[in-house]
Amino acid sequence: ETETQRHGDRETCHVLVLVLCLSAAEDFDWTKNDRGSFYYGTFPAGFSWGAGSSAYQTEGAWDQDGKGLSIWDVFSHRKGKILQNDTGDSSCQGYYKIKEDISLMKELKLDHYRFSISWPRIMPTGIKSDHVNEKGIKYYDELIDNLLENKITPIATLYHWDLPQVLQEKYGGWQNISMVNYFNEFANLCFERFGNRVKYWITLNNPWSVAVEGYETGEHAPGLKLRGTGAYRAAHHMIKAHAKVWHTYDTKWRGQQKGLVGISLSGDWGEPVDISNQKDIEAAERYVQFYIGWFATPIFHGDYPQVMKDFIGRKSAQQGLGTSRLPTFSSQEKSYVKGTCDFLGIGHFTTRYITQKNYQSGHGSSSYFTDRDLAELVDPRWPDPGSEWLYSVPWGFRRLLNFVKAQYRNPMIYVTENGVSEKITCTELCDDWRIQYYKDYTNEMLKAIKDGVNVRGYTAWSLLDKFEWDEGYSERFGLYYVDFRNKNKPRYPKASVQYYKRIISSNGFPNQREVENWKRKATETCSSSNQLLAADPLTSHMEMVTEVVVPTVCTLCILLSAVFLMFLLRRHN
Repeated sequence: ETETQRHGDRETCHVLVLVLCLSAAEDFDWTKNDRGSFYYGTFPAGFSWGAGSSAYQTEGAWDQDGKGLSIWDVFSHRKGKILQNDTGDSSCQGYYKIKEDISLMKELKLDHYRFSISWPRIMPTGIKSDHVNEKGIKYYDELIDNLLENKITPIATLYHWDLPQVLQEKYGGWQNISMVNYFNEFANLCFERFGNRVKYWITLNNPWSVAVEGYETGEHAPGLKLRGTGAYRAAHHMIKAHAKVWHTYDTKWRGQQKGLVGISLSGDWGEPVDISNQKDIEAAERYVQFYIGWFATPIFHGDYPQVMKDFIGRKSAQQGLGTSRLPTFSSQEKSYVKGTCDFLGIGHFTTRYITQKNYQSGHGSSSYFTDRDLAELVDPRWPDPGSEWLYSVPWGFRRLLNFVKAQYRNPMIYVTENGVSEKITCTELCDDWRIQYYKDYTNEMLKAIKDGVNVRGYTAWSLLDKFEWDEGYSERFGLYYVDFRNKNKPRYPKASVQYYKRIISSNGFPNQREVENWKRKATETCSSSNQLLAADPLTSHMEMVTEVVVPTVCTLCILLSAVFLMFLLRRHN
């Protein structure tokens, strides 16, 4: 690529940015959705509202009280793996702040709290016969008891990515079938110790991410890049592990404990670029099948989606492989896995437009991503407040929920993760984009319930700002702001706390006038809490940034784009 080409690209890009800014400002009405306007109404009685977290992201105390190493402890300590070399070593210090954090949940009037149990905190090597760490068990006992005393239902996730490092080193982690038994042993101990009080269990959180980012791209712990095989093998073992744990609960504990065991699957929605083009529709369905269907279809129907078997099988044959890179379930395994789900947890954040794109299967060139034969696109008008992957596309949520209803015979659904991040280096408690996101997404969920989807609860992700995996602390999902530079990790409510609290106390959206008031009231509180931070050196810095820098940067962008536009026009003339 020549310098002039690159220069030209940059100019076009700037002009595009300007054109987009202008068209976005004129044509795009953020409050209207062409897929149906806002729906005023309330959720069914008994609908459960909550917020969530996970152990590695919030607990800190990574080497305290006998906790063993997890793959994330080791991965985050390797230079260059995490943005700015951040680690979860102390994170939010949640390990020491049970009472403080539960008072935040009470402030929100939450019905439930979703957290995860750190496997190496209660079994340091991951193997029961080696050692059970009673101090770790005591921590979760205290958390669960405190939740129940405050009438907050605990929802416990058994695996939220923090595999004991010993199991990774000795056996290769989820690449090895032996994880099925080790995970079952850990789960069984949790049922034994906590199951008299915990009635909602999630076996695995977002196994898609564990498989693809842990064993295919290597962006997440354990950081392996086993292209074209690693993700499928890890997923295969996780599905079997999930099923085994479900059966263990079903045969050993359900009778006395009367709880439910589910799994939490994440899925972005895929919308065909051209709704009148059959190829695009097929590509979009393939996108969703390779995402949420990869795990849901075996669990509900006993086997992988046909389209995965076809595509991966065909591409494996083209590579000259004797068998498919997608593992197979024996008929015995199919019936063992099928039906192992009392409720389906769904994590959902965003949507993509999908179109057909063919990838050639050469030797060694295959991967999970090229197996799908599709391209992902985004509409530049979609708001992306935080992470570059997370665009706000509320209508995609309703579409996904309806897809799940149709595919899996309307299972009981709990939304286990939904929320939005921000990439702001300075304190910003007036998070109006998060208010907008929660308002729009919960409203689409309400429409889905009206469509007949069996959604029983919703979990805002997340209660606190926390360690965001390979992004470190650069992305903040919390309803509560955490000051990570202060070793005490104080929490401050963002405006979204007030807004979410109003959705909860109204159990939905009673009427237009009241809902329009909510945002005003929520932002009034955040401007005063911004002042509360004034004692903190953070704030003086913050006010300067929001008042001076932001307008200047925006003005500069527009001026620069305008200059480029004039420059281009002159060149054309």
